[in-house]
Amino acid sequence: MSDLYLSRARNWFMHSPPAEWALSRLRETLIGALRQGPIPQHVAFVMDGNRRYARSHKIETIEGHHLGFEALARVLEVCYKCGVKAVTVYAFSIENFNRPKYEVDGIMQLAKVKLEQLIQHGELLERYGASVRVLGQRDLISPDVLDVVDRAVATTAHNKECILNICFPYTSREEITTAIRTTVEDYSTTPRPHNNTFSQSRITQKLMSKQGGLSTDGLASIRESSPAPPQSRTDDLDDSVSSSSTLPPDSPPSKSENGGNVTIYPNAETITDETITSHLYTAGCPPLDLFVRTSGVERLSDFMLWQCHQDTQIFFLDCMWPEFDLWHFLPVLVEWQRRQSKLEREERPRRRVKQA
Repeated sequence: MSDLYLSRARNWFMHSPPAEWALSRLRETLIGALRQGPIPQHVAFVMDGNRRYARSHKIETIEGHHLGFEALARVLEVCYKCGVKAVTVYAFSIENFNRPKYEVDGIMQLAKVKLEQLIQHGELLERYGASVRVLGQRDLISPDVLDVVDRAVATTAHNKECILNICFPYTSREEITTAIRTTVEDYSTTPRPHNNTFSQSRITQKLMSKQGGLSTDGLASIRESSPAPPQSRTDDLDDSVSSSSTLPPDSPPSKSENGGNVTIYPNAETITDETITSHLYTAGCPPLDLFVRTSGVERLSDFMLWQCHQDTQIFFLDCMWPEFDLWHFLPVLVEWQRRQSKLEREERPRRRVKQA
């Protein structure tokens, strides 16, 4: 009983006006100090532990998710005050549809309520100029929830300073699959008109590859016997587009009716990791700097697999998401800044060597 009384007394004191004022001033001071150093531009959160928090506190599961949404509001305030430009949260996995139906329905309705509150009382997002993006498989969202999702996105579309990405419902494998599919569609259905199918450099390259290499005299004779290209010809054409031999079988004729431009499709060899990145749900966001997961579980759980690159710092925290606040996030940001400073010190000698 003494522990219960101590807990209640602590809660009463922490929510008293003097304590709240003192904590607010301390919070502002700490955030101001953090802003003096480097700040991650893109932070991702796996909001894990809502159900376990509910079980440990003997409350309904949906109440645990409700407290998780409140924790998200606290964290967003900290992130945007510090200067973070993009926050991505894992709100609902496609795999979560395997959970009991009552829980899935409860989460969907809770998301609907919170998004409606966001539309009606969006002071936080308006204050920091944050736009909402909902990333995932829209066809898995019920029509009533999807209507609220679209209204939340449209209502905040004019905000250009920050981004809030809500992954719902989402898996990284599905995102990557979609990105590859749209890339293939772009490269197979979007022709690029050009005046010439072959360039002088391409003809020379083909001849060299077939002959196993030509001498300098042989190349000179090819140049002398080949007609000079017109002034409008682009010699580097084939570096970015394919010849007509790579056109799909059902593609339109290469030449237009007036015998002018040639329809050429992009060369698949020009696809890079940047091409795939530009087709991801997170296209346009800064590179992912910081990945945080609560609940003590140490795995990515099919979240931001493509975006986690060599410079992404990953933190697994031993606290439940409803408990997460500035006091849990502050050590993470300080450690991130320490590591960034160390990386910058290591990079300086390399840059000097390159400049020399």
